[in-house]
Amino acid sequence: MTDRHSQNPRGNSGSKRREAGRNAVLTRKPLYAALDLGTNSCRMLIAEPDGAHFNIVDAFSKSVRLGLDLERTGSLSNAGINRTLQALHVCSRKLRKLGVNNSRLVATEACRRAKNGEQFMSRIRNETGLKLEVINPAEEARLAVVSCSPLLEPLAEHVLVVDIGGGSTELVWVDLTDVSPEDKMKAMINLRPGDIEANKVPGARVVDWISVPLGVATLMQRFSDVQEDGAKFALMACHFEEELEAFAPYHDLVDPSILSKLQVIGTSGTVTTLGAMHLGLRRYDRNKVDGLRMRAQDVNVVIERFLELGPDGRRREPGIGNDRADLIMSGSAILQTLLRIWPTESIRVADRGLREGMLFSMMNADGVLENRFENDG
Repeated sequence: MTDRHSQNPRGNSGSKRREAGRNAVLTRKPLYAALDLGTNSCRMLIAEPDGAHFNIVDAFSKSVRLGLDLERTGSLSNAGINRTLQALHVCSRKLRKLGVNNSRLVATEACRRAKNGEQFMSRIRNETGLKLEVINPAEEARLAVVSCSPLLEPLAEHVLVVDIGGGSTELVWVDLTDVSPEDKMKAMINLRPGDIEANKVPGARVVDWISVPLGVATLMQRFSDVQEDGAKFALMACHFEEELEAFAPYHDLVDPSILSKLQVIGTSGTVTTLGAMHLGLRRYDRNKVDGLRMRAQDVNVVIERFLELGPDGRRREPGIGNDRADLIMSGSAILQTLLRIWPTESIRVADRGLREGMLFSMMNADGVLENRFENDG
């Protein structure tokens, strides 16, 4: 067989490759980046629009434990700051390499609360060139709702979005009674900054929202002196429930007819870990976990197993590991409390969060998403 390259002069072949490269650059879809610096992790997604959704081009995730001592000291530790700066240098290089011009980089609860949070933001700018925005709890709640929009079920009349973070937990309750099934996802994606605080959703009604300053890391640290595993779990659950008293649906939504039409969507490492353990996965698989429906009793069965394993058993469990052995119990205490307060048949597991919310919001604002929205199952 004749080698097709041998039929062309070498220079001509190179010219064609350069021309193809230039054409690829000209026709390439715009890239968008979203970075979420939380209490435990630094995570970034780079994506391109694709119809009504987007495709991931590159991703980065690193456990930095930025808020490890925050509950005790009120400040970010030097060790946490150094770990985070190393991760952000990697993100900065990725953004430069891919030539990303559309980006949003945010920091959440740890940097909001820390006495040295503003100083840390300046250091990030000086050392990495990245300009991070410390967002308020309402904006964090909005992005969580936007990210979970594809998982809305058309027949749900009420939705409770639960975002269990490292330093805080956001809850948003939305009444969708007057929104047609085909418009529910669109109503959520069209949420604008300020809509959550103003209790507005186009075509829907935000019943209430709350940002509880307790996440998996801060709740765990608050009861770090309690040695007995079961007692610690019970205390964490009780303490978190006390923090919900200001949330209107805690008191007002007791009508069984409302609860029967309620969909709960949970987004966090806690919820996805519970989902993976429920499925018996030895290796995490996002395609199997994202969108999974877990019955409330399934959640309780997995949590009971966590308690039976104990701290040492959880560290040895492949689906949990050493880093999450303690955090999974504080997160489980939060989730089990919510499912006890608002009895529901199931919870939808969302392996998505602020990064996906930012990507959807940026692309939607730029008009690069197709004006049709399809629910993921």
